[in-house]
Amino acid sequence: MPSAAERTRTLVQSTCSAAVIVPGAEGARPDQLVPQARTVGTDGAVYLLFPADAPVVRAATHAQDDELPAVLEVTDVAPVAVPHRIRGRAWVHGWLTLAPGIAEPGLMMLRLEIGEVYVDDLWGDATVGARDFAEALPDPLLEYETELLQHLAAVHDDHVQGLSGLLGHRAGVRRVVPLALDRFGLRVRCRDTAGHHFDARFDFPEPVRDIHGLRRAMHALFEAARD
Repeated sequence: MPSAAERTRTLVQSTCSAAVIVPGAEGARPDQLVPQARTVGTDGAVYLLFPADAPVVRAATHAQDDELPAVLEVTDVAPVAVPHRIRGRAWVHGWLTLAPGIAEPGLMMLRLEIGEVYVDDLWGDATVGARDFAEALPDPLLEYETELLQHLAAVHDDHVQGLSGLLGHRAGVRRVVPLALDRFGLRVRCRDTAGHHFDARFDFPEPVRDIHGLRRAMHALFEAARD
């Protein structure tokens, strides 16, 4: 399974919605707290792009000692229609400073130096230190996951439903929906005849490294379900 550091790094570098919570910007509209872009630098810090007049930028500009306590909250929502669509959240705690000279005119880049990260997702909850976060790598399927899950749900629904045959003792499954995908396997959300929902995970024989390896792994999984 992916480590907590890998999971948080994947969430932060994904296209999941995110907002920055800082003292001095309590009256800002929710959309004013959303960075236009975010990335993780080689130094392990998170870089956040805002309009130069954004409340978060103003708060960082007037912060004492040029450091502003801040929390980047990331929310991961499943890209397909499933009950309880929030798959996880991460809270990146740290200190926000200006990073001038990086962004285009009219914009300002902010640097969030990480103190600690907390993640609560489909795997469970965990705390991640700054060093572990900086050294972790995002999942190699990160940029493909949304498109692949939507493709599975829309085009290969018959194959997805067939996965219920691999659940063994969980009989009476009426619906299976792809929920999450990473290099270690596929997670689905199921509904039984009583209307209850539960998750099932199908691990690949070995972690996949790229989209080509994923195709082979998914083909093998669907073949096993047909046998």
